[in-house]
Amino acid sequence: MAVSAPNDKRFRRARVTPARKRRGLSISRKHLAYAAAATVALAFVIQQSAMYLLSSDALVVSRITVSGNVRISRGEIVSLLDGLQGRNMLLLDLDGWRAKLLASPWVAEAALRRVLPGTVDVLIAERQPIGIGRLGDVLYLIDEQGGVIDEFGPNHAELDLPVIDGLGSPGVDPRLGSEAVDQGRALLATRLLSSLQSRPDLAGRVSQVDVSDIRDAVVILKDDTTQIRVGDDQFAERLQSYIDLAPALRERVPQIDYVDLRFGERVYVRPQGSGSQKPSNGG
Repeated sequence: MAVSAPNDKRFRRARVTPARKRRGLSISRKHLAYAAAATVALAFVIQQSAMYLLSSDALVVSRITVSGNVRISRGEIVSLLDGLQGRNMLLLDLDGWRAKLLASPWVAEAALRRVLPGTVDVLIAERQPIGIGRLGDVLYLIDEQGGVIDEFGPNHAELDLPVIDGLGSPGVDPRLGSEAVDQGRALLATRLLSSLQSRPDLAGRVSQVDVSDIRDAVVILKDDTTQIRVGDDQFAERLQSYIDLAPALRERVPQIDYVDLRFGERVYVRPQGSGSQKPSNGG
């Protein structure tokens, strides 16, 4: 027998469509207004801070300190930096001011740094003269690279440096100074003198160097008129060899024009006023 039961709505599955989730954040107009106001306030603070920094006396260059200089005076360095004082430290182009210092023939390297309040510290490394180059009738200080530093004058009289002859390029007016220097000859002279730096006993005795022949440097020692031909290498060894042999050589040849030490144990001696060479056994 069929029994009909009433439908119970409590057991019906509700047909409900789930709500879609909203993506992103919901920002009210009020919050947007607050954010805009905060941005404007922050920009105002940054602008005022920047204006304060740019006008602050602590950031205006009022002092220049210099160290590392010996030959070039502080006054000369400050004059090369003319216009630096009074500028804002934050806006300085330090590379540009460094380039002005490097324009000096005495300055090999330079460094600048900001030091609060209002100070720029300058550190100088100078070019070191190793000889006095003779170009025509003018003497110049020559550095370890063979470059001309400055014209030799009374303010350099305390420098005890050898005179270097034969630096000029053939056919070039020696009055051109550094432009007249032959780089190959200058290199030979600087290699010779630099090689003697480890032998101050020898370096201190060198009075004159002649590099007219790029393959054969000639050295004259203090209190000795003999021309010592040392070639283009083994400079210290050959000079020491001459010093060791000089007493014996002068017993055989009292007046020596030159001694040629380029051929190992064979030493060639030319007497003054003679057109011939006398070989001597260096052993």
